[in-house]
Amino acid sequence: MGFNALVVEKNDEGKTSAAVQQLEISDLPHGDVIVDVEYSTVNYKDGLCIGPGGGLVRNYPHVPGIDFAGVVSSSEDARYKAGDKVVLTGWRVGEAHWGGYSQKASVKADWLVPLPEGLTSRQAMAVGTAGFTAMLAVMALEDQGLEKNHGPVLVTGAAGGVGSVATAILANLGYEVAAVTGRPEAADYLKSLGATQIVAREEINETTKRPLESENWAGCVDAVGGDMLARVLGQMKYGTSVAAVGLAGGAGLPTTVIPFLLRAVNLLGIDSVMQPYDNRLRAWQRIATDLPMDKLESMIQPATLSDLPALGKDILKGQVKGRVVVDVNA
Repeated sequence: MGFNALVVEKNDEGKTSAAVQQLEISDLPHGDVIVDVEYSTVNYKDGLCIGPGGGLVRNYPHVPGIDFAGVVSSSEDARYKAGDKVVLTGWRVGEAHWGGYSQKASVKADWLVPLPEGLTSRQAMAVGTAGFTAMLAVMALEDQGLEKNHGPVLVTGAAGGVGSVATAILANLGYEVAAVTGRPEAADYLKSLGATQIVAREEINETTKRPLESENWAGCVDAVGGDMLARVLGQMKYGTSVAAVGLAGGAGLPTTVIPFLLRAVNLLGIDSVMQPYDNRLRAWQRIATDLPMDKLESMIQPATLSDLPALGKDILKGQVKGRVVVDVNA
């Protein structure tokens, strides 16, 4: 029985092209567990892998998709049996290993997590790597002493995938959320997720010569990096933390050590790809309890495998709002 997958190929000139093709089980890479994929999603990394590869993809032809959720079809590992519902994020799946833009995926059992009680596979992919990363960021801020009545928590790139979920989780937990966006039309969307303050990107995305400004923020989830992160570090309250989750604004960090030394600010690095199993489980269980599902539903943009080449281009241009949920069987 053949099945559909989005396959990216590279020609002799090094140009890539992506199209839905029919594959056979024998085409899949070896893994301990074969999963009947139900849903996947679209992240910035997926945009790179659908398109030019961004240095992430090693071999072609390639099946991208760094996330998926579905049902185990067969397993050589005692931890999983046919019929189990599972989620996969990270582990370089969809980059170095064939991923979730396929009706079937073959992966290592170590890479899977059981689908948490109370979440459907569709909801799990509305969360996806973006929402999983957002939850890891919130947990890291809490572990460093984030307090509810200490002032607003800033979320940069708030209309994107990580930012949308971080905004909804923080607001649901009772934090005041200040959401940064460069899209004025996204203000109502962000308020619907629970943001109490909208900060225009241009107010905060240029570096200043002053290493410290007035203390504004009790915490920050930063998906932007670059000049904006440098600026935010100088606006953090004493002893607070910034969780760095992305680099949409660049990988550079033109700042000084002054915020760290004079205000005891912490910069917390958040990685979702190689996160250990126990912390993955903790994050997914927190998502099931702390992310309001009605808010999650409002973020969803439905898609099919054939929509992915266009969506891959859009997300690289910052033109995707909220969370794309790809029904691989539609």
